[in-house]
Amino acid sequence: METVSENETPQDRKQQAEQKTSDEEQRLMAVEALGRRNNWEPSVFYSLGKESFCFVGHDISIRESIDTYGALIWPGCVALCHFLENNQQHINFMDKAVLEIGAGTGLLSIVASLLGAWVTATDQPEILSNLKFNLLRNTKGRSRYTPQVAPLTWGSDLDRDFPFPSYHYDYVLAADVVYHHECLDELLKTMHHFCRPGSSTTLLWANKTRFQSDLRFTECFKSNFNTTLLSELPQQEVRIYMATAK
Repeated sequence: METVSENETPQDRKQQAEQKTSDEEQRLMAVEALGRRNNWEPSVFYSLGKESFCFVGHDISIRESIDTYGALIWPGCVALCHFLENNQQHINFMDKAVLEIGAGTGLLSIVASLLGAWVTATDQPEILSNLKFNLLRNTKGRSRYTPQVAPLTWGSDLDRDFPFPSYHYDYVLAADVVYHHECLDELLKTMHHFCRPGSSTTLLWANKTRFQSDLRFTECFKSNFNTTLLSELPQQEVRIYMATAK
């Protein structure tokens, strides 16, 4: 039974009731968002969470943020991390310049850093605070180079912010950047900017297939780049591609 303070006013009781309603609404929204996340559909997540991994002999703790779906970990990212860890003789990141587009929580960039790469992790400005937190937390004193963080909006101001050849990378990484959004043309334009004819840049892209638009993008991707299917995980519906410019 709830107790009522002698000094409590009706207004106090009203405010408490409104607060309880607000708290319950937030809880229900978080539960709903978590359910969508477990189905691997982009959503907003309303409470902070942690994910723990072990890659390259290091324990990695990732803080997921309330910012946007870009602050969650998706299956293509985990798959590509495993692939890079298990194929270091085939893909050697030691002392290589590596760019990640759509870095999100930073897990993939962290693994690349631990593999010896000089990493620049990019995403939308609102993602960068949590991205930087995770990168520094998991690479300080562990990695050969301190990973860098930079804002990058797909298809926007690329020649101004990342002029070629001043910004040339050995590898460009992208994980689960293709889903049901309206920026697929801009994403392809961004991939072209960093992986262009005459450059030695290799693009590594991992993605879970969710929608028909994903399949259409994949066909367009294959027609624009020289592509090789490196790995396929049927249960997760994840494919990992290596690509170079045509």
